[in-house]
Amino acid sequence: MMKHITTFFCAFLWVLSVAADAGIQQESAIPDGAESAVSRWVDDHFARNADPPFSFEFAGKNSRTFLPGWEYSHGIQKSADPKIEERVYTYRDQQSGLTVQCSVSLFRDFPAVEWVLRFTNTSGAPSPMIGRAKAIDVSFASREAGDFILHHAYGSNAQRTDFQPRRDALQVGKPIYLTPSGGRSSDTTALPFFNMETPGGRGIMVAVGWSGKWYAEIQKTGEQSLALSAGMERMQTLLLPGEEIRTPRICLLFWQGEDRMTGHNRFRQFVLAHHTRKQNGSPVELPFSAFLAREGPPPCNEHTCSTESMAMAMIERHKQFNLVPEVFWLDAGWYPCGGKWPQVGNWTPNRENFPNGLRPVTDAARRVGAKFLLWFEPERVTAGTLFAEKNPDWLLKVPGSGNALFDLGNREARIWLTETISDFLAREGIDYYRQDFNFDPMPYWIANDRPDRIGISEIRHIEGLYAFWDGLLERFPGLVIDNCASGGRRIDLETISRSSPFWRTDYQYGEPNGSQGHTYGLNFYLPLHGTGNFTLSSYHFRSQMSASMVVNWDLNGKEHTQSELAHFIGEFKRLRPYCYGDYYPLTGTENMTRDHVWLAYQLNRPKEKDGVVFAFRRQDCQIETITIRLRGLDDTARYELLYQDYAIRKTATGSELMKGLEITIPSTPGSLLLRYQVSP
Repeated sequence: MMKHITTFFCAFLWVLSVAADAGIQQESAIPDGAESAVSRWVDDHFARNADPPFSFEFAGKNSRTFLPGWEYSHGIQKSADPKIEERVYTYRDQQSGLTVQCSVSLFRDFPAVEWVLRFTNTSGAPSPMIGRAKAIDVSFASREAGDFILHHAYGSNAQRTDFQPRRDALQVGKPIYLTPSGGRSSDTTALPFFNMETPGGRGIMVAVGWSGKWYAEIQKTGEQSLALSAGMERMQTLLLPGEEIRTPRICLLFWQGEDRMTGHNRFRQFVLAHHTRKQNGSPVELPFSAFLAREGPPPCNEHTCSTESMAMAMIERHKQFNLVPEVFWLDAGWYPCGGKWPQVGNWTPNRENFPNGLRPVTDAARRVGAKFLLWFEPERVTAGTLFAEKNPDWLLKVPGSGNALFDLGNREARIWLTETISDFLAREGIDYYRQDFNFDPMPYWIANDRPDRIGISEIRHIEGLYAFWDGLLERFPGLVIDNCASGGRRIDLETISRSSPFWRTDYQYGEPNGSQGHTYGLNFYLPLHGTGNFTLSSYHFRSQMSASMVVNWDLNGKEHTQSELAHFIGEFKRLRPYCYGDYYPLTGTENMTRDHVWLAYQLNRPKEKDGVVFAFRRQDCQIETITIRLRGLDDTARYELLYQDYAIRKTATGSELMKGLEITIPSTPGSLLLRYQVSP
């Protein structure tokens, strides 16, 4: 008997040895949706001699073959947030001097964990090559066999399909590979947030924090297992003496519940709690804004003909009609650009149009009780501008391109930019800093990498971007950053921690059906985002309703009365708080971009015991009535329903509403707004 046990044990050790040599990650059980289970998972994976949940290659070998032999230490760091436990795990190779530090955040109020890796060369010579750094490389074992579903979404590409939800059944031997189309994190093909649903009502919400070319690969590895790896797509570099680099940030939120929306809503609340800027201890409230100008008679284009007198007159006009927004928004073209707003790199006011700078305009906004937002694009530099001539060594160039990339990876350049923009914001009285990014940086990074430093330009630029934004926020704690990149092409865990996308897509400005779909898709992952409203009707306004909105209304026209305009402003402010609640899609995700369908969704606030339903019957839809099933309600509570458009009130129990509620929109295109709350 003992002989058989010994033989089995030796065979088991041999299997582990072969797996290590092959760089294979051992499977681990998926934690349940409890914070204590996640803590145990972290303890197991980061223990001494354990197989950590990341991997990399060093000098041509997989880290699983040598990391157990490196020096190991761990410790607890002081956290500024009592709800977060900060741990640091360190692995050091005595021979080469390479140190790998994994900074781990454990959350006491959510079943979530995050980490980021840092590689440091502590020696006096260049390190061997580091490559294929997978910030996460884990195999998960499910408690049950069954379907494994990947829920994910497109990024932004100025299309109706932006942020469209996608659902893929995972199959053994058929991995799914996600990556943006270029060097911006949510460009076109992928959004760096997804949900891996496993059998038995469990799953894992995953977020990648990297504002460049990240990737994730997900595959089913057996009847009860799946594997996940993610990191930078391009990285194969040596480190210079004393040099340090970081990887993408990885976030996992484990969930269990009725269905996958349990995970999505836990993640939405997690984002609000831990990855949203705070004001007075609460998540920042995104604003209702008004454009100060849009187009003018040719050759005018976006804002290039705005003037101090015109802007101040428009502000006064809003006050005259008692229609003052929370923020006045001045977009591109306020700087010297020769009538061509993409001519960027002169970040001083155009003195011909704004002879006294922007301060008179921002002061005028404050006098009427509003704040001021201003557009910048500091990373793109065109020839002949101040930024182009300041220091040519601060620019990354590609032969034949009319643009240059301001090198945020150059510390001197980044500090200068931080000081320059900070001084401008203070001098001109800017409250909201809007940063756009209208071209793909990847060709510039590739062109400026040495063969033995692949990925280093991207790493340094992304690190510099975060340092730049952090520098602005340190100097101006109340500053709000609007993150725009040709719409929403740079949305990821790191950017949403510092900013919000007020303008999530450059898709046809104000087209309502596309706006409905963008809200529907992005709401699965993020509560805070915005878009524009250009046509004033209930259908358009509700289609574009999000946590933030910028309007382009003609206050000198006669199409709408002051009371109508005031109604819509009040409606936005009444509805905005619901965007911070739980989200439930009510009409599925198939055919949602078509014009012959209904689209409906619910925003529910469990603590307040109320919520709203937005429903849309599009212009080619032949069906007047559908049945929706509300979610997240108290079975036994009695709810009062208000049909906003008809002033009709009804009551029903939570159980009845979750079994099915018929709603009717008699004409097309048409919308319905339904509010509900627990009866007193």
